[in-house]
Amino acid sequence: MTEPQARARCAALVLAAGRGTRFGSDKRKALLADGQGLLASTLKQVQACFDPVYVVVRCDDDPQTLGIDAQVHIVRAAQAADGMGASLAAGITALASIDAPAVAVLLGDMPWIAPRTFEHLLGHLAAERILLPCYQGRRGHPVIFGRHFWAALTRLHGDQGGRPVIEANPHACLVLDLDDPGILRDVDTPTDIPPTSA
Repeated sequence: MTEPQARARCAALVLAAGRGTRFGSDKRKALLADGQGLLASTLKQVQACFDPVYVVVRCDDDPQTLGIDAQVHIVRAAQAADGMGASLAAGITALASIDAPAVAVLLGDMPWIAPRTFEHLLGHLAAERILLPCYQGRRGHPVIFGRHFWAALTRLHGDQGGRPVIEANPHACLVLDLDDPGILRDVDTPTDIPPTSA
C-alpha cells in the first residue's frame, strides 16, 4: 500500500535539452541493445515509478522523433543553450501548479538506474528534504528535491544544475548509500552505449 501512494506523490523531471556535443550526433536518438532510443528508454524506466513525468527539451525538438511517449509532459526550454541550470529552472517552473511534495530530477541519458533505487528513494520523501543517492562514495541521480526548494530551483541559470541549491541547504540533505552503479552511468560518447548485438 505504501509504494503506490509514494509513487503518486512524486513527480519526475527528465532533463534532455542539452546538445551532447561529445557524442557527435543527437545521442537522445541513439539505439540501445533492445532497439529503443536512449531518451525513450530513460523515460520508460521513469514512467514505471513516477507520476506525472515531465521532460525538458529544446524549442525546436520533435517529441515524436525523440520517441517521447504521449503520456509524458513536454517542457520547451527557451534558454536551454545557457546550460543545465536554465533547463532545470524551466522544468520546475512548469511543475509549479501540480500537487506533489517532491520532484525527482534525472538526466535523459541515464536508462540504467535500477527500479529498486527509485522505490527506495520514494520511501524517504519529504517536502523539506533533498535526497542524494550515492554509490561507493559518489553522488548520482536522481536527486529528489522537496517542494520547499522548488522556488530556488526556478532561479537557477548556467550549467551547474541544482548544485547551488544543494550547497545552500546542507541541513536538508539526506545522502542514501545504494548498491546501484546505474545512478552514475550516463552517456557522453558512443562507446558508452553497449553494442546492439553480441
